[in-house]
Amino acid sequence: MSVQSDLGDGRLDPALSAVLSERRQLINLAYRFLGSVADAEDVVQETYARWYAMSPRQREDIASPGGWLTKVASRICLDLLGSARAKREMYVGEWVPEPLPDRMEWFSGRSGGAVDPADRVTLDESVNMAFLIVLESMTPAERVAFILHDVFHYSFAEVAEIVGRTPAACRKLASSARRRMRGQQAPATAAAQRAGIVRDFKQAWESQDIEALIGLLDPDATTITDGGGLVGAQLHPVEGGEQVARFFIDSAGTAPDLTILECKVNGQPGLVLQRDGVALSVLAFDVAGDRIKHIWAVLNPDKLRSWTL
Repeated sequence: MSVQSDLGDGRLDPALSAVLSERRQLINLAYRFLGSVADAEDVVQETYARWYAMSPRQREDIASPGGWLTKVASRICLDLLGSARAKREMYVGEWVPEPLPDRMEWFSGRSGGAVDPADRVTLDESVNMAFLIVLESMTPAERVAFILHDVFHYSFAEVAEIVGRTPAACRKLASSARRRMRGQQAPATAAAQRAGIVRDFKQAWESQDIEALIGLLDPDATTITDGGGLVGAQLHPVEGGEQVARFFIDSAGTAPDLTILECKVNGQPGLVLQRDGVALSVLAFDVAGDRIKHIWAVLNPDKLRSWTL
């Protein structure tokens, strides 16, 4: 999006600057709704296009440009969430949200070097992979009401305007979403302990120590791989601690020249598999107590662009 300043001395018009400053908030909002950076960027682009399609007088009459932009972006996301369900039913294999590197990796990982801070997604508990997976189980209306109210702290009256329901109905939607979240989230594990468990997993995997891997995995552990139709990608979840351990031992044998690096995935300890600096897979972990409960392995190249240095 290219916008010219209205001032002649190189300074950005204050009104224009205020509107553009909302970009990071909109990116953060849309990513949490859609689980895709590319889709989030498209939503923000469309939101700004609608803003600039109005006449200057119409824009001046809007008391809160930030509120207007949020409302429009949320409505676009709500529409997209309905169609996204249909697309994901046709997706080859399992669908996992796009994994995000931490801020330093984000800057160095994008093509062209540095990235505008307005394009960064804030990595907090509301974007860890386990949280995003639970969001996928919600209806579009539940997801929008929950994220707007519980994550971004909009009132239910404001949420109602966006969702097109009464504040009382939006309160019920958010309450239902909270129950889903509580029912599926694992008990919290200290950050240092999570990092240590992921590191132990990496070392056991590299040394092909299947007994050590089994010891790190919950007996009911699952692994989901998202290959987007990539040949060789697992189409269905692998279930059971021993089966998951054997899956990783077998997969390491088919690609012995990979480098496994520790990293942050959506703000949590994870691993990235590279060959010659190109990311081939990113692994996100859900740790419950001292065992790994879930592993999400993203192999779809379209979701790994920001991981290639």
